[in-house]
Amino acid sequence: MKTQILSQNDTLAAAKILNAGGVVAIPTETVYGLAANAFNNAAVRKIFGAKGRPSDNPLIVHISQVDEIYALVQDFTEDAQKLAEAFWPGPLTIILKKSDAISKIVSGGLDSVALRLPEHPVARKIINETGLPLVAPSANTSGRPSPTSAAHVIADLGGKIDAVVDAGRCKFGVESTVISLCEAVPKILRPGAVTLEHIRCVLGNAEIDNAVLNPIEDGVRPISPGTKYKHYAPKADVTILKGTRGAYIDYINNNCSGKNIVALCYDEDIPYLKVSAISYGKEADSTLQAEKLFDSLRAIDKIEGVDAVYARCPSKCGIGLAVYNRLLRAAGFHIIEI
Repeated sequence: MKTQILSQNDTLAAAKILNAGGVVAIPTETVYGLAANAFNNAAVRKIFGAKGRPSDNPLIVHISQVDEIYALVQDFTEDAQKLAEAFWPGPLTIILKKSDAISKIVSGGLDSVALRLPEHPVARKIINETGLPLVAPSANTSGRPSPTSAAHVIADLGGKIDAVVDAGRCKFGVESTVISLCEAVPKILRPGAVTLEHIRCVLGNAEIDNAVLNPIEDGVRPISPGTKYKHYAPKADVTILKGTRGAYIDYINNNCSGKNIVALCYDEDIPYLKVSAISYGKEADSTLQAEKLFDSLRAIDKIEGVDAVYARCPSKCGIGLAVYNRLLRAAGFHIIEI
């Protein structure tokens, strides 16, 4: 299969492919998504095949207007309406009880569905021009860092999908916040640019799910993408080093000399390190860290013969929690306190 590279002006061409049952990588403000008609199970299965994605990992359904949600859920609850009014269009995914219009293939076998109205104008235009809701998980090989550019998509999925719409780099760089409204207390299942503090300002009460900072228990079925399996990882094993800047620098310099080690760190750390180093932003700028993280993880694979990666642990405040969550999953929860 030859993958077409379309411009951001080729939305009608992308919509035509999607209406015909094809799969197209489309830009969003978070990461590039691999889109297919949410009502076409054969098209949805192509996504799982192209990505190598486990079938119990639910997909997010993307819409272009709020009123499209009514056909997809049993009840557009009061809390969901408050969140939609505050954060849609934008990087927030809301989980509600699904209607019969959503198949078990899309929902990962669950009775719920994850929904998002993206902010990116190209994504919304494509959805609108298809006249359909689109499933769109990240457009990467399952387990790899998510794509924040069309080049990342081609590197992973070139020759496996029908097309990619190139609209430049993504704004936020990490996937959407996912919140479940299927329980008594709203729970954030995946952190993102819409933070716990933002949501509490709207709903008054919300919690961070245990799976954000800890491995999901064996036998537990995930209700959100990105919570069960190892994700975002480069080829080399990643370990998070948790401690002060001085402790991080001392650990790297005293334990890693003579080895092909990459330090994944802040801009300010690099002058003091004696190994190859890749920055994922400035220490005080978690928004920049989120924007750069997946680029930096992919850059590691361009260095030959890397034995291991030692990542400086980020803050858990605000969007920093999303950065920390992605690094935890890239490292398979391997953390060393220093």
